[in-house]
Amino acid sequence: MNGLTKEESLPKIKQFCAYQERCHFEVRVKLYSYRLHKMQVEEILSILIEENYLNEERFALLYAGGKFRMKHWGKVKIKYALKQKQVSEYCIKKALKEINEDEYKRTITKLGEQKLKTLKGEKYMLIKKKKLRDHLLQKGYESTLISEVIKNIIN
Repeated sequence: MNGLTKEESLPKIKQFCAYQERCHFEVRVKLYSYRLHKMQVEEILSILIEENYLNEERFALLYAGGKFRMKHWGKVKIKYALKQKQVSEYCIKKALKEINEDEYKRTITKLGEQKLKTLKGEKYMLIKKKKLRDHLLQKGYESTLISEVIKNIIN
């Protein structure tokens, strides 16, 4: 099976980028799925960046904000996910800085309190704290912040 030409790929990939914010890595993978050569992929990426279909900083900001607001992910998990998508360190730092610190602390506290309600039947305090810590770590929050929250909501 033959792939698409550069000319056939461009409108398709523009549509792909217009539908939802994308990172360079996702777009590169999609272009290679069209069986384009490296040179063609790089040319198309340049066009997409020039025409503002592709902006990694914008992607990182929206991704981080969305994962925090919608899924209540912590910064550790967001950073890891952005690294998986090969987003630059600069864009990752900028995106994480945009998360409001007060809202972040309110969210982890709320998550902790919600989890604590599900642990009412747990009679051993140590096990309760461990389960609470594990839950918040899995959501991607920082250990120091988790310790602070546990101390505040359990005592």
